[in-house]
Amino acid sequence: MKLKNINFGLGLVALLALSSCADDKFSEYRTDMTKNLKEYQYLNNYEPLKKYVEDMKASGKCNPDFKLGIALAAPDFNKQELVYCLAGSNFEEMTAGNAMKYASCVKDDGTFDFNTVKDFVTNAQDAGLTIYGHTLAWHSQQNKKYLSKLIADKEIQVDPSQKVEKEDAYTDFSTMNSFPFYVMGYTPEIKDGILISKYPGDWYQYFVVDNYPVDVDAKREYKVTAMIKASEDGQIDVQTGNWGATTSQKMSVSTQWKEQSVTFSGLTTEKAFVVFQPGTFAGDISCKWVKVTHSEAPVMEIFTDQVSNGNLDSSKPTSCFVVREAGKKDVAGTPVAGGPEGKNCIVVHANANASTEWDTQFFIYTPNKAWSKDEQYKVTFWYKATKQIGADTQCHNTPGGYMHHQCLNPNPTFTTEWKKYESTGKIPEQGDGMHAIAFNLNKGTESTAIDYYFADIHWYTVEKGNKIPLTDEEKKDTLTWAMGKWIDGMMAATDGYVTSWDVVNEAISGKKGADGFNELQHATNALPSDVANSFYWQDYLGDIDYVRTAVRDARKSFAEHNGDPSKLKLFINDYNLEGYWDQHAKLKSLIHWIGLWEDPNAEEPVVIDGIGTQMHVTCYGDATKQAKLQSDIEEMFKSLAKTGKLIKISELDMAYEDEAGTSVTFDKMTEEQHKQMRSFYTFIIQKYFELIPQAQQYGITQWCATDSPKDSGWRAGCPTGLWDSNYLRKHTYAGFAVGLGAPEYWKEAK
Repeated sequence: MKLKNINFGLGLVALLALSSCADDKFSEYRTDMTKNLKEYQYLNNYEPLKKYVEDMKASGKCNPDFKLGIALAAPDFNKQELVYCLAGSNFEEMTAGNAMKYASCVKDDGTFDFNTVKDFVTNAQDAGLTIYGHTLAWHSQQNKKYLSKLIADKEIQVDPSQKVEKEDAYTDFSTMNSFPFYVMGYTPEIKDGILISKYPGDWYQYFVVDNYPVDVDAKREYKVTAMIKASEDGQIDVQTGNWGATTSQKMSVSTQWKEQSVTFSGLTTEKAFVVFQPGTFAGDISCKWVKVTHSEAPVMEIFTDQVSNGNLDSSKPTSCFVVREAGKKDVAGTPVAGGPEGKNCIVVHANANASTEWDTQFFIYTPNKAWSKDEQYKVTFWYKATKQIGADTQCHNTPGGYMHHQCLNPNPTFTTEWKKYESTGKIPEQGDGMHAIAFNLNKGTESTAIDYYFADIHWYTVEKGNKIPLTDEEKKDTLTWAMGKWIDGMMAATDGYVTSWDVVNEAISGKKGADGFNELQHATNALPSDVANSFYWQDYLGDIDYVRTAVRDARKSFAEHNGDPSKLKLFINDYNLEGYWDQHAKLKSLIHWIGLWEDPNAEEPVVIDGIGTQMHVTCYGDATKQAKLQSDIEEMFKSLAKTGKLIKISELDMAYEDEAGTSVTFDKMTEEQHKQMRSFYTFIIQKYFELIPQAQQYGITQWCATDSPKDSGWRAGCPTGLWDSNYLRKHTYAGFAVGLGAPEYWKEAK
């Protein structure tokens, strides 16, 4: 059933129509003017926004598939009340602000909850509205707890006979004078340091341990042991777990003091208690102590490699190995054949008659690892040279950032044959914070040129423990599986109805890389506050495979869940593409990265259909600033048009900054400022249709229907909406409508 052409009105009287809107969803209704301002009267003359889009399509002025969208909260739409009516009367497509994001659908144990998504799809179908999927792959709003668990360190696998028992909880009644736990209808006696319970009836129970930790993911077996005796032989129930998730075992008791144990597996709560339930056992019970234990691998030395690609695979980056040759720039080492046992190696050439021994250097570099003083390390590598010669080692911050004259002990002595070097020690005090070991390769400033060779290079942390980290490949494989599972679940939940998606959201950072283009977002280049609440898939999947994996998974799962592959459109969505402060560096970088992701020579080439530009813009009271921004928006549209991709204004909203540079909240806005925003909306939308070719016009989505509440997490208090908080049309509504081809009714009002 399609929405009828209703006029979503101006006033709060609309609220009175909710019941009829919910029951007869598509009945036409109008509202009266509630603002006693003459200059607002003209707003009643405007039709619902989508009427102007329909007119543009009919007259051939835009892409016939163009979609006018609104962002909203899916639960609000699912209520089929005010938000439902607003969306249906004015827009053709909806974007769920949060409901379709990973964190909203994936629980801490990795299971999915797509109920809201499924209801959203059903209600959208009923209303005749399409849905734009937001978002499949992103670093923000992820279930970091679950994803981190997937790639957490794993306990070392040892023979069961080598495992040691670890205590999780211990209750010693000899230290107590009264019962220490929550009372559940019966309170045992503590007498002379012994817990004593006497049979009060068929049903009674009491805590003996509370709040012990459970490693759910490790799927451990836990043993409950008690020093216990009874007035007669028999059995009692021992229960462990937590409320709603408990399991029971029978524990034997006898008339002699004895350690009695029962074991439990499959616990599902991270905190658990132990309860005695004597049940029909009618004798007296005495208990000195109760403990909970589990068995695990013993503590041992664990070596964790802090450099990547130590085996010098030529297909992978070698950024952890830096070569400095006299008179040349620092470069990453180039792997070549010729190492020991068929391995690759790096060759460093030292010229004859060097002025200093540090003219030529080789660095082992851990950019993501700062070493602390006294931290235990182990360094291993294979090495040789064209002449027997020694080399000094130094502590450096970054390659070339000298800190201390001595690092490894002993310093290596090169020979003409391959041999293995190994050094275990502690970082010196002067090397606190270091990231690199420097090898000075001109020791003695030799009169002949010398080539130095390094292979199979590793720099380990040495720690005591019983867990080892997953390898980079293991983490990548695990997260590739997790991403595929997530995308497949979402495609199953939407059942082919959602044909357009932000396949990857906000991938580009604001930091320039060595090639002059902005890097992808990573934990290493993000703000600490962002890192704390984000999970960067690309840190593990890689800059290229991160996006390609998401694209391939989306196309595969969409087709498998009733989707027509010819209709699927996948977008890369990002913000600040209009950014005048960086000369469009972010936009240029995004286009550059899309070229890398779409490399036609890749083993499995992928296609990205479109680009979403968010456009969370500010309208400036400063005329110079405003003119510059508008010029840069034009340049953005021109650059986007040249890509040949579908172009979507994906998240359009607006704040206001006065001439003094102060952000103005919606309650402080003047009529003149509102009108400036009206003109800016008209400018943006008209320029979109003017500069984006029809074939590339996917759509425009208004991100905020109403002004942002002052307690909002998004642009708090800003005049972001086309409607105010009472769902009254604002001047910005008119500006948006005029951008879509509506008349400038305010001129008539004057």
